Amino acid sequence: MVAVPAVRFPMSGLARLLGVAAAAVIVVWAVHFRGGMALSAEKDKLLIFNVHPVLMLIGLVVLNGEALLAYKTVPGTKKLKKLVHITLQFLAMFLSLVGLWAVWKFHDEKEIDHLYTLHSWLGLSCIIIFSLQWAAGFLTFWYPGGSRSDRASLLPWHVFLGVFLYVLAIATSVTGLLEKSIFMQSAKMIGRFSTEAMLMNSLGMMLILLGALVILAIFNPGAGKIDTYRGSSE
Repeated sequence: MVAVPAVRFPMSGLARLLGVAAAAVIVVWAVHFRGGMALSAEKDKLLIFNVHPVLMLIGLVVLNGEALLAYKTVPGTKKLKKLVHITLQFLAMFLSLVGLWAVWKFHDEKEIDHLYTLHSWLGLSCIIIFSLQWAAGFLTFWYPGGSRSDRASLLPWHVFLGVFLYVLAIATSVTGLLEKSIFMQSAKMIGRFSTEAMLMNSLGMMLILLGALVILAIFNPGAGKIDTYRGSSE
């Protein structure tokens, strides 16, 4: 088996800083460049759309990343780590569902077709699988809880799907940024080399780096290594 590279600098802390920075950038983009956010709007329907990328990124990328790292970063008992993990993922799921509702409402009110892009297919797949993963994890590892053998059997799949869904969330976010940037450039809303276009490109690069740091931190050998996840099966 190929060994996981050992990294000595604090990847979890760096990933957290990068996650906070990414969340701040998407909020600045929505508020400063796109005029704000709203769950309902009579005139500027794009304010409804702006809710979508903000909640999706904060939920499925930032909070989900924190949840994946909880078994390494949260001090205390395994039960506390598990509680933080499942709570953060519930918040991520809730925000993503609100974000999905916002973009669906925007499309309805602007009479735009649903689910015609790769980004939308990836996003819907991510939310559906994420919700099923959360429900299975809650029922098996938290309440009412499965048998020891059931937990041990499910754990490798739970870990694999967790990492896979995080990669899928990153891919969905990056394709969403690309799609939005192309749409706005085609409509002459922004220039190819405008500050806003460069900000969106930079955010995409930040998300890719964030994904690499989170995944490397999860599997990095050493203190708090991946077998802390085994606490989930106990």
